Amino acid sequence: MALDGVFLHHTVKELNEALKESRVSQIYQPNRDELTFVFRGYSGTQRLLISARANSPRVHLSQNIPENPSVPTMLCMLLRKRLGGAKLLEVTQPQLERIAVFHFEAVNELGDKIKLNLFAEIMGKYSNVILCSEDLLIIDALKRVDLSMSSQRVVLPNLKYELPPPQDKLNILEQDVEKIIEKIEETQGELSLNKALLYTLQGVSPIVCRELEYQTGAGKDLTNKNLSTSDKLALFHELEELKELASGCTGVPCMVAQASGGKLLDLTFMEIRQYGEEAKLKRFNSFSELLDSFYAERDGRERMRIKSQSLHKLLGNLTERLARKINVQRTELKACKNREQLRISGDLLQANLYRIEKGVSSVKVENFYDENNSMLEIRLNPALSPAANAQKYYKDYQKAKNGEKMLTAQIKKALEELDYIEAVQDSLNRAETEKDLVQIRMELEDQGYLKRPKGKQKNPAALPPLTFCTSDGFKVLVGRNNRQNDQLTLKTAQKSDIWFHTKEIPGSHTIVVSEGKTISETAVLEAAQIAAYHSKAKNSQSVAVDYTAVKNVHKPNGAKPGMVIYSTNQTVYVTPKLPPETTQESF
Repeated sequence: MALDGVFLHHTVKELNEALKESRVSQIYQPNRDELTFVFRGYSGTQRLLISARANSPRVHLSQNIPENPSVPTMLCMLLRKRLGGAKLLEVTQPQLERIAVFHFEAVNELGDKIKLNLFAEIMGKYSNVILCSEDLLIIDALKRVDLSMSSQRVVLPNLKYELPPPQDKLNILEQDVEKIIEKIEETQGELSLNKALLYTLQGVSPIVCRELEYQTGAGKDLTNKNLSTSDKLALFHELEELKELASGCTGVPCMVAQASGGKLLDLTFMEIRQYGEEAKLKRFNSFSELLDSFYAERDGRERMRIKSQSLHKLLGNLTERLARKINVQRTELKACKNREQLRISGDLLQANLYRIEKGVSSVKVENFYDENNSMLEIRLNPALSPAANAQKYYKDYQKAKNGEKMLTAQIKKALEELDYIEAVQDSLNRAETEKDLVQIRMELEDQGYLKRPKGKQKNPAALPPLTFCTSDGFKVLVGRNNRQNDQLTLKTAQKSDIWFHTKEIPGSHTIVVSEGKTISETAVLEAAQIAAYHSKAKNSQSVAVDYTAVKNVHKPNGAKPGMVIYSTNQTVYVTPKLPPETTQESF
């Protein structure tokens, strides 16, 4: 992610404006890799989060503070002892390194004022938080690093703090743009322009380098060796703008996400155009707000992914098992299609008993069922008499006949079960909260796919259906899972409301509430788009959606949750999407 040196430069300025001269009132360590500082000052109470997690290192003001453990760690108690009540003098950043230094004025055990420095190193898996004295002796660190872990940079108490080894890169705040372009051209080997920029500039991330290349070449593939005079002029202009933006901290906090699906792609301090219409950009009021929102959503998705893993595995195993079962049954059913040949063989043996000797393994007889009376070879069991062989063919015929009926019914039942499992998988893929997961788990328990926990369990309150509004004011309700689909369609909806569902594709039941009014064509189209969005076909372009009055939707006896039949329906083809105002809010 693009929390690079320039991004941190903006964040440091923001932290200075919010926290300078404030005092530390509380310190927590919510987990192994994160620290929370509560500051009190003229602007009120502010909470600072410093994370050294490998996949989400960051430092910013936050409203989404993790729960504080009841027992503080040794490091947390040390920080409380040294920094409790300390005044924050300033936050600085060495060059454009991904390091924020918090300079404190504290009071020691003797009552003397002392200076302390807290280094927040935001460097991926090497991220750390290190407390040092005024003369930069390490007091302690969130992650201690000994010689067995690193021979280049040891981080242990009572050792001198040293900055990470510098990279051979140019600081855009200090260097002339002409020199930067010269170094790009001198880079060994032919590299794409964005790679050359990444190897040349300090404090910029891949997404920024790709954007510089995109803006320079207007989408052309540029390298450090094929820059024309006009390309150099364009690159000079882009680097000058970047330099001005970085030095003045005039960047715009931006989040980049996929236009379809909303998957978070990146965060940055500048407008991003390289993705075109495949991505959408959301701007924030502050860099702390951007970081808070980005990681809260991304971490929330990660927590949901982890918590839903067992359910995904269960449903995947069920799908695989049902698919194998159906394939075996279809093979057996195909064999049953030849049952008439068994009956014919029995009839021919019965008619020729007098000609067949006992103990032979086969016999050729005239097939009087054939127009040409062709000869047919029939295999026999030598251990059985000719009459017994004929009876065996009749029994096999009857068995195949009965088997066809049974297998047809079993295949139909297995296909219905497979449809149900796919519908549950679709609900699970769209689950947004832990309550959604609980409801799905309870549904699977009701259907016997999961064992119920022992003891009396308190069922959580069901979440309400998702609610949307069409552009002309009609309310649209969408079920979150199969149980809620049943509730919504069979109990909540009125007979005059309109019911929507993707045609032969797992998805949510969607209801347009009529409230006694005639539902417009616009509402029908937008509700169909919403129904398609909340289905397995969410990322498709043209999705068939059936719709009909709720009075035409019925649930067969014994059908699984969410399974219904309907009649007198119409079909519309739409591209899945939400109403514009909903899309902006949910992003």
